[in-house]
Amino acid sequence: MNDILVLGAGRVGSAIVRDLAQDFAVTAADADADSLKRLESLCAAETELLDLRNESEFRTLVGRHDLIIGALPGHLGFQSLRVVLEERKPTVDISFFEEDPFRLDELARSNNVTAVVDCGVAPGLCNILLADAGRQIEVEKYRCLVGGLPVKRPWPFEYKAPFSPIDVIEEYLRPARQVVNGEIEIRPALSDVEEVDFPEVGVLEAFTTDGLRTLLKTTRTPFMQEKTLRYPGHAELMRVLREAGFFSKDPLDVGGNSIRPIDLTSRLLFPLWQLGDDEEEFTVMLVEMEGLRDGERSRLRYLLYDRFDPNTRISSMARTTGYTCCAVARLIANGRFSRKGICPPEYVGREEGCFREVIQFLESRGVSLRKDTG
Repeated sequence: MNDILVLGAGRVGSAIVRDLAQDFAVTAADADADSLKRLESLCAAETELLDLRNESEFRTLVGRHDLIIGALPGHLGFQSLRVVLEERKPTVDISFFEEDPFRLDELARSNNVTAVVDCGVAPGLCNILLADAGRQIEVEKYRCLVGGLPVKRPWPFEYKAPFSPIDVIEEYLRPARQVVNGEIEIRPALSDVEEVDFPEVGVLEAFTTDGLRTLLKTTRTPFMQEKTLRYPGHAELMRVLREAGFFSKDPLDVGGNSIRPIDLTSRLLFPLWQLGDDEEEFTVMLVEMEGLRDGERSRLRYLLYDRFDPNTRISSMARTTGYTCCAVARLIANGRFSRKGICPPEYVGREEGCFREVIQFLESRGVSLRKDTG
Protein backbone atom coordinates (compact mmCIF):
# COMPACT_ATOMS: atom_id res chain seq x y z
CA MET A 1 0.00 0.00 0.00
CA ASN A 2 1.98 2.93 -1.28
CA ASP A 3 -0.80 5.32 -2.33
CA ILE A 4 -2.63 7.07 0.51
CA LEU A 5 -5.59 9.45 0.42
CA VAL A 6 -6.11 11.80 3.38
CA LEU A 7 -9.62 13.21 3.66
CA GLY A 8 -9.34 16.59 5.34
CA ALA A 9 -6.51 19.13 5.19
CA GLY A 10 -7.22 21.01 8.40
CA ARG A 11 -4.80 21.40 11.28
CA VAL A 12 -4.61 17.66 12.08
CA GLY A 13 -5.13 16.39 8.55
CA SER A 14 -2.27 18.52 7.21
CA ALA A 15 0.07 17.17 9.92
CA ILE A 16 -0.85 13.63 8.83
CA VAL A 17 -0.23 14.45 5.17
CA ARG A 18 3.15 16.05 5.88
CA ASP A 19 4.32 13.05 7.87
CA LEU A 20 3.10 10.29 5.54
CA ALA A 21 4.38 12.13 2.45
CA GLN A 22 7.92 11.38 3.64
CA ASP A 23 7.44 7.69 2.84
CA PHE A 24 4.34 7.32 0.64
CA ALA A 25 2.59 8.86 -2.33
CA VAL A 26 -0.05 10.97 -0.59
CA THR A 27 -3.05 12.89 -1.88
CA ALA A 28 -4.88 15.37 0.34
CA ALA A 29 -8.55 16.09 -0.38
CA ASP A 30 -10.49 19.00 1.07
CA ALA A 31 -13.29 21.39 0.17
CA ASP A 32 -11.16 24.41 1.08
CA ALA A 33 -8.82 25.49 -1.70
CA ASP A 34 -6.76 27.71 0.61
CA SER A 35 -5.96 24.79 2.93
CA LEU A 36 -4.80 22.71 -0.01
CA LYS A 37 -2.68 25.52 -1.42
CA ARG A 38 -1.01 26.03 1.95
CA LEU A 39 -0.30 22.30 2.16
CA GLU A 40 1.25 22.23 -1.32
CA SER A 41 3.90 24.68 -0.10
CA LEU A 42 4.84 22.43 2.82
CA CYS A 43 5.29 18.96 1.34
CA ALA A 44 5.31 16.89 -1.83
CA ALA A 45 1.69 15.76 -1.66
CA GLU A 46 -0.89 15.87 -4.41
CA THR A 47 -4.09 17.78 -3.68
CA GLU A 48 -7.71 17.36 -4.76
CA LEU A 49 -10.52 19.86 -4.26
CA LEU A 50 -13.41 17.69 -3.13
CA ASP A 51 -17.05 18.34 -2.32
CA LEU A 52 -18.24 15.34 -0.31
CA ARG A 53 -21.80 16.06 -1.41
CA ASN A 54 -20.75 14.82 -4.85
CA GLU A 55 -20.78 11.13 -3.92
CA SER A 56 -19.84 9.90 -7.37
CA GLU A 57 -16.72 12.06 -7.41
CA PHE A 58 -15.92 11.01 -3.85
CA ARG A 59 -16.20 7.30 -4.65
CA THR A 60 -14.02 7.69 -7.74
CA LEU A 61 -11.31 9.43 -5.73
CA VAL A 62 -11.39 6.78 -2.98
CA GLY A 63 -11.18 4.03 -5.57
CA ARG A 64 -7.88 5.35 -6.90
CA HIS A 65 -5.98 4.87 -3.64
CA ASP A 66 -4.75 1.97 -1.51
CA LEU A 67 -5.35 3.33 2.00
CA ILE A 68 -7.72 6.06 3.18
CA ILE A 69 -7.19 8.34 6.19
CA GLY A 70 -10.29 10.07 7.57
CA ALA A 71 -9.51 13.44 9.18
CA LEU A 72 -12.90 15.11 8.76
CA PRO A 73 -15.13 16.94 11.25
CA GLY A 74 -17.32 14.57 13.25
CA HIS A 75 -20.57 15.36 11.44
CA LEU A 76 -19.01 14.15 8.16
CA GLY A 77 -17.11 11.17 9.54
CA PHE A 78 -19.62 8.34 9.73
CA GLN A 79 -21.10 8.63 6.25
CA SER A 80 -17.65 9.12 4.72
CA LEU A 81 -16.43 6.00 6.49
CA ARG A 82 -19.38 4.07 5.10
CA VAL A 83 -18.45 5.09 1.55
CA VAL A 84 -14.81 4.09 2.08
CA LEU A 85 -15.87 0.65 3.33
CA GLU A 86 -18.31 0.20 0.46
CA GLU A 87 -15.39 0.91 -1.87
CA ARG A 88 -13.46 -1.88 -0.08
CA LYS A 89 -10.56 0.30 1.06
CA PRO A 90 -8.67 -0.10 4.36
CA THR A 91 -8.83 3.00 6.49
CA VAL A 92 -7.68 4.77 9.63
CA ASP A 93 -10.11 7.38 10.91
CA ILE A 94 -9.78 10.11 13.55
CA SER A 95 -13.22 11.68 13.03
CA PHE A 96 -14.99 12.08 16.37
CA PHE A 97 -18.44 11.19 15.04
CA GLU A 98 -21.44 10.58 17.25
CA GLU A 99 -22.61 7.32 15.65
CA ASP A 100 -21.54 3.88 16.89
CA PRO A 101 -18.81 2.69 14.48
CA PHE A 102 -19.73 -0.94 15.10
CA ARG A 103 -22.85 -0.33 13.02
CA LEU A 104 -20.44 -0.64 10.08
CA ASP A 105 -18.65 -3.76 11.35
CA GLU A 106 -20.63 -6.21 9.19
CA LEU A 107 -19.98 -4.07 6.11
CA ALA A 108 -16.25 -3.94 6.82
CA ARG A 109 -16.06 -7.68 7.48
CA SER A 110 -18.07 -8.65 4.42
CA ASN A 111 -15.78 -6.49 2.28
CA ASN A 112 -12.66 -7.91 3.98
CA VAL A 113 -11.54 -4.45 5.05
CA THR A 114 -9.48 -3.24 8.00
CA ALA A 115 -10.97 -0.07 9.52
CA VAL A 116 -9.29 1.45 12.56
CA VAL A 117 -11.55 4.14 14.05
CA ASP A 118 -11.15 6.78 16.79
CA CYS A 119 -7.41 6.67 16.16
CA GLY A 120 -6.24 9.96 17.68
CA VAL A 121 -4.77 10.75 21.07
CA ALA A 122 -7.97 10.34 23.15
CA PRO A 123 -9.76 8.30 22.08
CA GLY A 124 -6.89 6.53 20.40
CA LEU A 125 -3.55 6.40 22.16
CA CYS A 126 -5.21 6.06 25.58
CA ASN A 127 -7.11 2.99 24.31
CA ILE A 128 -3.83 1.49 23.10
CA LEU A 129 -2.28 2.04 26.54
CA LEU A 130 -5.21 0.34 28.27
CA ALA A 131 -5.00 -2.65 25.94
CA ASP A 132 -1.29 -3.07 26.60
CA ALA A 133 -1.89 -2.78 30.36
CA GLY A 134 -4.31 -5.70 30.06
CA ARG A 135 -1.36 -7.94 29.17
CA GLN A 136 0.46 -6.89 32.35
CA ILE A 137 -2.27 -6.66 35.00
CA GLU A 138 -5.92 -7.53 35.46
CA VAL A 139 -7.19 -3.98 35.06
CA GLU A 140 -9.96 -3.05 37.50
CA LYS A 141 -9.85 0.75 37.19
CA TYR A 142 -9.11 2.97 34.19
CA ARG A 143 -9.06 6.75 34.20
CA CYS A 144 -8.06 9.13 31.41
CA LEU A 145 -7.75 12.91 31.76
CA VAL A 146 -6.86 14.78 28.57
CA GLY A 147 -6.94 18.23 27.04
CA GLY A 148 -5.32 20.63 24.61
CA LEU A 149 -4.91 24.25 25.70
CA PRO A 150 -3.16 27.48 24.70
CA VAL A 151 -0.14 28.47 26.76
CA LYS A 152 -1.53 32.00 27.15
CA ARG A 153 -4.98 32.10 28.75
CA PRO A 154 -7.15 34.43 26.63
CA TRP A 155 -10.15 35.99 28.34
CA PRO A 156 -13.02 35.10 28.71
CA PHE A 157 -12.89 31.39 27.85
CA GLU A 158 -9.16 30.75 28.39
CA TYR A 159 -9.43 28.27 25.53
CA LYS A 160 -8.57 27.81 21.87
CA ALA A 161 -9.75 24.85 19.77
CA PRO A 162 -6.82 22.81 18.40
CA PHE A 163 -9.26 20.80 16.22
CA SER A 164 -12.71 21.32 14.70
CA PRO A 165 -14.56 23.74 17.07
CA ILE A 166 -17.97 22.21 16.28
CA ASP A 167 -16.66 18.89 17.63
CA VAL A 168 -15.71 20.68 20.86
CA ILE A 169 -19.27 21.95 21.30
CA GLU A 170 -20.62 18.46 20.60
CA GLU A 171 -18.45 17.17 23.47
CA TYR A 172 -20.20 19.61 25.78
CA LEU A 173 -23.63 18.35 24.67
CA ARG A 174 -23.39 14.56 24.55
CA PRO A 175 -24.37 12.66 27.70
CA ALA A 176 -21.23 11.08 29.10
CA ARG A 177 -21.05 7.35 29.71
CA GLN A 178 -18.86 6.09 32.55
CA VAL A 179 -18.53 2.59 34.03
CA VAL A 180 -19.13 2.01 37.75
CA ASN A 181 -19.15 -1.52 39.22
CA GLY A 182 -19.37 -2.92 35.71
CA GLU A 183 -22.48 -0.92 34.82
CA ILE A 184 -22.74 2.05 32.46
CA GLU A 185 -23.79 5.26 34.19
CA ILE A 186 -24.91 8.33 32.24
CA ARG A 187 -23.65 11.68 33.47
CA PRO A 188 -24.22 15.14 31.97
CA ALA A 189 -21.25 16.48 30.02
CA LEU A 190 -19.35 19.19 31.93
CA SER A 191 -20.27 17.60 35.30
CA ASP A 192 -18.18 16.18 38.17
CA VAL A 193 -15.62 19.00 38.02
CA GLU A 194 -12.39 18.43 39.95
CA GLU A 195 -9.04 20.20 40.03
CA VAL A 196 -5.83 18.36 39.17
CA ASP A 197 -2.31 19.74 39.54
CA PHE A 198 0.10 19.00 36.69
CA PRO A 199 3.75 19.95 37.32
CA GLU A 200 4.22 21.18 33.74
CA VAL A 201 1.21 23.52 33.62
CA GLY A 202 -0.24 23.96 37.10
CA VAL A 203 -3.84 23.41 38.19
CA LEU A 204 -6.39 22.39 35.56
CA GLU A 205 -10.02 21.36 35.96
CA ALA A 206 -11.26 17.99 34.77
CA PHE A 207 -14.90 17.38 33.87
CA THR A 208 -16.90 14.49 32.49
CA THR A 209 -17.18 13.98 28.73
CA ASP A 210 -18.20 11.01 26.57
CA GLY A 211 -14.74 9.74 25.65
CA LEU A 212 -14.89 6.05 26.52
CA ARG A 213 -16.78 5.24 23.32
CA THR A 214 -15.72 1.81 21.96
CA LEU A 215 -14.19 0.79 25.31
CA LEU A 216 -17.74 0.42 26.62
CA LYS A 217 -18.17 -2.58 24.28
CA THR A 218 -14.67 -4.01 23.97
CA THR A 219 -13.44 -3.85 27.58
CA ARG A 220 -14.84 -5.38 30.76
CA THR A 221 -12.94 -3.14 33.18
CA PRO A 222 -15.32 -2.59 36.16
CA PHE A 223 -14.46 1.11 36.63
CA MET A 224 -13.75 3.41 33.68
CA GLN A 225 -13.76 7.19 33.54
CA GLU A 226 -12.77 9.79 30.96
CA LYS A 227 -12.56 13.53 31.61
CA THR A 228 -11.56 16.59 29.60
CA LEU A 229 -9.03 19.10 30.94
CA ARG A 230 -9.40 22.88 30.75
CA TYR A 231 -8.25 25.90 32.73
CA PRO A 232 -10.39 26.36 35.87
CA GLY A 233 -13.74 28.05 35.23
CA HIS A 234 -14.23 26.93 31.63
CA ALA A 235 -16.80 24.25 32.42
CA GLU A 236 -19.01 26.72 34.29
CA LEU A 237 -18.98 29.13 31.34
CA MET A 238 -19.94 26.35 28.95
CA ARG A 239 -22.72 25.14 31.23
CA VAL A 240 -24.15 28.67 31.32
CA LEU A 241 -24.23 28.80 27.51
CA ARG A 242 -25.71 25.31 27.26
CA GLU A 243 -28.41 25.81 29.88
CA ALA A 244 -29.36 29.21 28.44
CA GLY A 245 -30.03 27.53 25.08
CA PHE A 246 -27.07 28.87 23.11
CA PHE A 247 -26.11 25.33 22.06
CA SER A 248 -29.66 24.30 21.14
CA LYS A 249 -30.25 22.71 17.75
CA ASP A 250 -33.96 23.59 17.76
CA PRO A 251 -34.67 26.44 15.30
CA LEU A 252 -35.93 29.79 16.58
CA ASP A 253 -37.81 32.43 14.64
CA VAL A 254 -35.77 35.64 14.72
CA GLY A 255 -37.25 38.48 12.72
CA GLY A 256 -38.91 36.06 10.35
CA ASN A 257 -35.75 33.98 9.91
CA SER A 258 -35.33 30.43 11.21
CA ILE A 259 -32.03 30.19 13.11
CA ARG A 260 -30.54 27.38 15.18
CA PRO A 261 -28.91 28.90 18.28
CA ILE A 262 -25.93 26.54 17.99
CA ASP A 263 -25.17 27.88 14.50
CA LEU A 264 -25.12 31.47 15.71
CA THR A 265 -23.09 30.56 18.80
CA SER A 266 -20.60 28.70 16.65
CA ARG A 267 -20.13 31.68 14.36
CA LEU A 268 -19.47 33.90 17.36
CA LEU A 269 -17.19 31.50 19.22
CA PHE A 270 -15.07 30.15 16.39
CA PRO A 271 -13.06 33.36 15.75
CA LEU A 272 -12.34 33.58 19.48
CA TRP A 273 -11.32 29.92 19.62
CA GLN A 274 -9.15 29.95 16.50
CA LEU A 275 -5.51 29.11 17.20
CA GLY A 276 -3.02 31.39 15.51
CA ASP A 277 -0.52 29.75 13.16
CA ASP A 278 2.33 30.33 15.61
CA GLU A 279 0.32 30.29 18.83
CA GLU A 280 1.91 28.07 21.46
CA GLU A 281 -0.29 25.39 22.95
CA PHE A 282 0.13 22.08 24.68
CA THR A 283 -1.49 18.68 25.09
CA VAL A 284 -1.56 16.94 28.45
CA MET A 285 -2.91 13.45 29.09
CA LEU A 286 -2.88 11.36 32.24
CA VAL A 287 -3.85 7.67 31.97
CA GLU A 288 -4.08 5.72 35.23
CA MET A 289 -4.84 2.02 35.56
CA GLU A 290 -5.08 -0.16 38.64
CA GLY A 291 -5.54 -3.88 39.09
CA LEU A 292 -3.96 -7.16 40.11
CA ARG A 293 -0.64 -8.65 39.06
CA ASP A 294 -0.07 -12.16 40.40
CA GLY A 295 -2.61 -11.46 43.15
CA GLU A 296 -0.91 -8.21 44.26
CA ARG A 297 -2.25 -4.68 43.79
CA SER A 298 -0.52 -2.93 40.92
CA ARG A 299 -0.72 0.44 39.20
CA LEU A 300 0.31 1.76 35.79
CA ARG A 301 0.42 5.48 35.11
CA TYR A 302 1.26 7.28 31.87
CA LEU A 303 1.74 11.02 31.53
CA LEU A 304 1.97 12.74 28.16
CA TYR A 305 2.97 16.39 27.86
CA ASP A 306 3.62 17.83 24.42
CA ARG A 307 3.93 21.37 23.05
CA PHE A 308 3.65 23.25 19.77
CA ASP A 309 6.68 22.64 17.53
CA PRO A 310 8.06 26.03 16.42
CA ASN A 311 10.26 24.43 13.76
CA THR A 312 7.49 22.65 11.86
CA ARG A 313 4.75 25.00 13.19
CA ILE A 314 2.61 21.94 13.89
CA SER A 315 0.35 22.20 16.92
CA SER A 316 0.71 19.76 19.77
CA MET A 317 -2.82 18.40 19.32
CA ALA A 318 -2.10 17.84 15.63
CA ARG A 319 1.15 16.06 16.56
CA THR A 320 -0.30 13.80 19.24
CA THR A 321 -3.49 13.03 17.30
CA GLY A 322 -1.99 12.94 13.83
CA TYR A 323 1.12 10.95 14.62
CA THR A 324 -0.85 8.26 16.44
CA CYS A 325 -2.92 7.95 13.28
CA CYS A 326 0.24 7.87 11.14
CA ALA A 327 1.77 5.13 13.27
CA VAL A 328 -1.27 2.88 12.81
CA ALA A 329 -1.53 3.74 9.11
CA ARG A 330 2.04 2.53 8.68
CA LEU A 331 1.20 -0.72 10.49
CA ILE A 332 -1.61 -1.37 8.00
CA ALA A 333 0.40 -0.26 4.96
CA ASN A 334 3.26 -2.55 5.93
CA GLY A 335 1.02 -5.53 6.69
CA ARG A 336 1.72 -5.44 10.43
CA PHE A 337 -1.95 -5.03 11.41
CA SER A 338 -4.56 -6.74 9.26
CA ARG A 339 -7.53 -7.61 11.45
CA LYS A 340 -10.74 -7.21 9.42
CA GLY A 341 -13.80 -5.27 10.46
CA ILE A 342 -14.22 -2.21 12.65
CA CYS A 343 -11.09 -2.07 14.79
CA PRO A 344 -10.93 0.45 17.62
CA PRO A 345 -7.39 1.32 18.79
CA GLU A 346 -7.55 -1.12 21.69
CA TYR A 347 -7.47 -3.94 19.13
CA VAL A 348 -4.16 -2.53 17.86
CA GLY A 349 -2.80 -2.25 21.40
CA ARG A 350 -3.63 -5.87 22.20
CA GLU A 351 -0.96 -6.95 19.73
CA GLU A 352 2.31 -6.48 21.59
CA GLY A 353 4.42 -5.86 18.52
CA CYS A 354 2.00 -3.21 17.27
CA PHE A 355 1.99 -1.49 20.65
CA ARG A 356 5.77 -1.23 20.66
CA GLU A 357 5.86 0.12 17.13
CA VAL A 358 3.28 2.81 17.89
CA ILE A 359 5.17 3.99 20.98
CA GLN A 360 8.52 3.90 19.19
CA PHE A 361 7.08 5.85 16.26
CA LEU A 362 5.69 8.55 18.56
CA GLU A 363 9.04 8.82 20.31
CA SER A 364 10.76 9.22 16.94
CA ARG A 365 8.50 12.24 16.37
CA GLY A 366 9.28 13.71 19.76
CA VAL A 367 6.02 12.63 21.42
CA SER A 368 7.01 10.78 24.59
CA LEU A 369 5.16 9.17 27.47
CA ARG A 370 6.41 9.02 31.03
CA LYS A 371 5.52 5.67 32.59
CA ASP A 372 5.26 4.99 36.33
CA THR A 373 4.49 1.62 37.92
CA GLY A 374 3.69 0.59 41.42
